[in-house]
Amino acid sequence: MDLNLRGRTAIVCASSQGLGRGCALALAEAGCALVLNGRDEDALAATAAAIREATGARVATVAGDIAEDATQEALVAAASGAPDILVNNNAGPPLRDFRALDGAAMRAGLEANMVTPIRMVQRVIDGMVERRFGRIVCITSAAVKAPVAGLDLSSGARVGLTGFLAGVARSVAHANVTINFLLPGLFDTRRLAGVHAFAAAQQGIDVDEAAQRARERIPAKRFGAPDEFGAACAFLCSDKAGFITGQSLLIDGGAFPGVL
Repeated sequence: MDLNLRGRTAIVCASSQGLGRGCALALAEAGCALVLNGRDEDALAATAAAIREATGARVATVAGDIAEDATQEALVAAASGAPDILVNNNAGPPLRDFRALDGAAMRAGLEANMVTPIRMVQRVIDGMVERRFGRIVCITSAAVKAPVAGLDLSSGARVGLTGFLAGVARSVAHANVTINFLLPGLFDTRRLAGVHAFAAAQQGIDVDEAAQRARERIPAKRFGAPDEFGAACAFLCSDKAGFITGQSLLIDGGAFPGVL
């Protein structure tokens, strides 16, 4: 399917690895120019080089913490001030018992996973409305629909982000600007190792056993791959998805047992 994205420019936050990188690669394969972001400058440069080699796409990079104003401004500037696509992504807070969260930790989690993506939307959305095209995809978590112990702060912040942007999405739909949410379950990324380690400690088992138990709870009997997550992101960013907005797409191999 031609997604009609050739010539579009996409900002992909936290994209040097994992799900962010999967989204960036899929958008490059669809013909987008990219502006990538990550804190590790070497990892970011390596990802950019790999995507250029694989796709021939134009790829710019902005190293830095996406929560900082200077980094956000640099990302928009690297997209010539007129990005067509924004993929909001950021690392979640460490897994921990909610009793161990002090005020500073809670504020940091809200800043990273709610405030920062909202600030990025504020920076780009008016231009998208003026140009009558915009696609914003926020990577949240399956824990938005099925909260998990240890991910309480992450779940709360991402639920807040979803609720905040729900009304915004409806306010700009008339201008062919959409805002949607991708909710990953267990994907084969570096973050998953932390999930297994937390589960192993809670259950008194080794990490390999925790991983096997997690895999068995997924009807698909496997963990997700970043490239298939990226494909879903690219579709939501396409002109084919202009009638989809304010939606949360769960990608978890069938792990969530509900029907809504």
